[in-house]
Amino acid sequence: MYTFVYDKNLFPLDPCHPARARKLLKKGRAKVFKRYPFTIVVLDRTVEDSVTHPYRLKIDPGSQKTGIAIVQEQTGRVTNAFEIEHRGQQIKKSLDSRRKLRQRRRSRKLRYRKPRFLNRTRKEGWLPPSLESRIANVETWVRRILRVCPITALSQELVRFDMQKMQNPEISGVEYQRGELFGFEVKEYLLEKWGRKCAYCSTDGVPLEIEHIQALSQGGSNRVSNLTLACRPCNQAKGNQPVEMFLLKKPDVLKRLLTKALTPLKDAAAVNSTRWELLRRLKGYGLPVETGTGGQTKFNRKLQGLAKTHWTDAACVVTSTPERLLINRLRPLIVKAKGHGRRQRCRTDRYGFPNGHAPSQKFFMGFQTGDLVKADIPLGKYAGQYTGRIAIRYRPSFKLSTKIRSFDVHPKYLKTIQRADGYQYGL
Repeated sequence: MYTFVYDKNLFPLDPCHPARARKLLKKGRAKVFKRYPFTIVVLDRTVEDSVTHPYRLKIDPGSQKTGIAIVQEQTGRVTNAFEIEHRGQQIKKSLDSRRKLRQRRRSRKLRYRKPRFLNRTRKEGWLPPSLESRIANVETWVRRILRVCPITALSQELVRFDMQKMQNPEISGVEYQRGELFGFEVKEYLLEKWGRKCAYCSTDGVPLEIEHIQALSQGGSNRVSNLTLACRPCNQAKGNQPVEMFLLKKPDVLKRLLTKALTPLKDAAAVNSTRWELLRRLKGYGLPVETGTGGQTKFNRKLQGLAKTHWTDAACVVTSTPERLLINRLRPLIVKAKGHGRRQRCRTDRYGFPNGHAPSQKFFMGFQTGDLVKADIPLGKYAGQYTGRIAIRYRPSFKLSTKIRSFDVHPKYLKTIQRADGYQYGL
C-alpha cells in the first residue's frame, strides 16, 4: 500500500510510494507517526506549499467483513485498501451467555437485583450491539482515513437482499406475499417438507421431534430454514454438536440435509438492517456520498477483470468507477476487531458463582493489554529483539506474544510502538 503522509503541522498530504517514504526516512526529512496504517510526518513541508489531489473513499459493507478502498479520482489508482473483520457474532454469544447466567441466578432465587420497570426508552436509530459494532468499526476507520488522506467524496454500496427470493427464486405473485408458511403450522409444515421421516436416519412411523440443525447454543436461530425433524434417539445423540460432526460418516445424508434446509440468512439480515443507518452517519461528515447497487459493483469488477474480494468490490462500488483502475501488486491491510477488553469485574464459574475478581485499572507500569511493543532482551533463554503484543499482569512479568512464540518478559525491556486501539493487524 501507499504510505500516508502528514505535513509538519499534521495536515494530510497525498499518499506516497513506499520507496519514496523510505528515502525520506533515511535522509531524516521524515519521521514515523504511526505503524498501522503506516503514516509518516514530513518535517520540511506544509500543505500550503504542496499540491494535493482529490481522493474518493469507497466502502463495501458486509456482515462478517467490510472492504474499503481509496481511489485517486484523476488517475483511477487504488492507493490503499483495507478489509475489516467484524466481531458481531462474538458480541451476540457474549450477550447470550450473560442472559443465561442471569436467568439461572433468578431461577435459583439467589440474591439478585429487583427487576426494573419497563420505562426505559431507546434513542432513535438504536441497533442491537452486534449490529452497532459493525457500523462503529466502519465509522472508526472512515474517521482515521479522513485524518490522514485528503478525501473529497465517499461511496457506499447500498445493497438490499431479498431473503425470500434467496430461499426460493421461483416464488412470485400471491405466493410471494403470503410466504412459505401460509396455511401451515410449523410442525405440519416440517412434516410436509421432510416427508414425515427423520432427517438423519430416514425412519418413519415413529414420533418425530422438532430439531435445530444448528443448535441455539452454537449461534443457531428459530428460523424455519434451521429446523428439521428427528426421532428421539437421533435428537439425543446429536445434542448441540455441529451437524457436520454428527454426520461426519454420512456425507450423502449431510449434503441432502444442507441442500434441503437452505443456508442461514443472518448475514443478509445484518446488512439489510445496517445499510441505511451507515449511510446516514456517512452523510454526517459533510462530504458528498454516492451510493450504488450490488449489480453495478459486479459489472464494474467484471469489466476490470478483478477477482472477487472485499477490497476489490469496494474499489468497484458505484457508477463513478473509472474505466480502468490501476492496481499494481496492492495488498490490503487486514484489520480484525478485537474489542477493548471487558468491563466485567466479577468472574464466575459455569454455575454463576464468583471465583475471581479483576482489578479495575487498565494500565500497569505504563502498559496495557494489546499494546504493540518492541522487546530488546540482552541475556537469558530468550535473548534477542522481538516485536509483538503484550498481555499485562499486575506484577513485573508480562506475556509477550510474537508470530513464533509466547513468553514472559520484564517491562524494563519493552518499548511501545503503538498503543492498543481495539484492532489486530496483518497482511
